[in-house]
Amino acid sequence: MDCSLKITFLGTGTSQGIPILGSRHPVCLSADEKDKRLRVSVLVSWADCNYVIDCGPDFRQQLLRNPIDQLSGVLFTHEHSDHTAGIDDIRPFFFRQGDIPIYAHERVVKALKRRFDYIFADADRYPGAPAVAINLVDKHKPFELSGLKVTPIEVLHNRLPVLGYRIGDFVYLTDVKRVEEEELSKLKNCKVLVVNALRIEPHHSHFNLEEALEFANRVGAERTYFTHISHLLGFHEEVQKELPEGVFLAYDNLKITI
Repeated sequence: MDCSLKITFLGTGTSQGIPILGSRHPVCLSADEKDKRLRVSVLVSWADCNYVIDCGPDFRQQLLRNPIDQLSGVLFTHEHSDHTAGIDDIRPFFFRQGDIPIYAHERVVKALKRRFDYIFADADRYPGAPAVAINLVDKHKPFELSGLKVTPIEVLHNRLPVLGYRIGDFVYLTDVKRVEEEELSKLKNCKVLVVNALRIEPHHSHFNLEEALEFANRVGAERTYFTHISHLLGFHEEVQKELPEGVFLAYDNLKITI
């Protein structure tokens, strides 16, 4: 089995996306496609497997731009709308494949059941509703996806625990403000790190650029990509020119291989 990972950045924006509706900020008015950011999500593919980490409100649009024939599963980091609101758009895959596997913390599953009760109904299901196969994720328990080990990594988004994931040598973290030492050890010797860098100014629940750079240096991955970016970080090309070697500003539809 070919276990080389193919990563597609489906979205690299913050919760409002870029451009923000009605905004006259220069970055929101930019003609550069790299400054146009859908809500944050990645597609991780290997062999004939396609797993998505988070499916926000732009999920359908993202997969129209990056079509796949089948969806192996969805891994959720946390319950916020910009990471979950697209779950209904798994329907075309459900109609072809049956129940779609999802992977999430128990708290996140409970939140999804409240918001999307028709997806999780046990009886009197609406015939057009998708259905899922629930897999609960515990930060202490690695699990296997289609032959590859996945290690959950807990980070703190202000006070909210959020799960990141290590798949092979790839680490994906978003909505990070703090990482405890025990969890940081799970990142050792990773080749590619993806982590949020929201803006220049400090933020109460996200790394700003300075914090993201410090974290990247601490982890020491061969390559680091910043995501979950707001318009307040600046123009893509200008920010990229100031980043150190081996650190990159991700952009929508960027594809990398590990």
